[in-house]
Amino acid sequence: MNQDDDEEDGRNGIFAIMWDCFGLEAVARVPNPADRTFALPKGTKPPEMPSLNHWALRARFNTQRNYEIYIITATPGINEDDIREMFEANPQEAANTIRRIGHQFLDHRDVKERVIK
Repeated sequence: MNQDDDEEDGRNGIFAIMWDCFGLEAVARVPNPADRTFALPKGTKPPEMPSLNHWALRARFNTQRNYEIYIITATPGINEDDIREMFEANPQEAANTIRRIGHQFLDHRDVKERVIK
C-alpha cells in the first residue's frame, strides 16, 4: 500500500513534522503500522519510516534554532504538500495548531518561565 491507498480507503494520515525558529524544515508521512507489518509476508518492501533519531540529533546540536518535532494524525486526504502550504500561509498559526493537536516528540523552544511575585 502507498499514500494513495491510504486516501482511498479513508485512513487518517500520520505525519512527523519538524520546524525551528526559521520555519518548517521537514514533514514526512509515517507509514501505517499495518502496511509495515504485512509488507514482508506479501513479498514487498516495507514503507520507510522518517528518520526521527536524525531529526532529534540535529535539534540537540542546534539548540539555538529552537527545534520542535511533533507527530500528528491528519484527516484523510491531507498530504505533505498541504502541511507545507499551511506553514507558508501562516507559520505561527500552523505551529500553534500542531502543538494543540499533535504529540510532542521533541521541543527545544526557548520559553521563559513566568515569575510570580
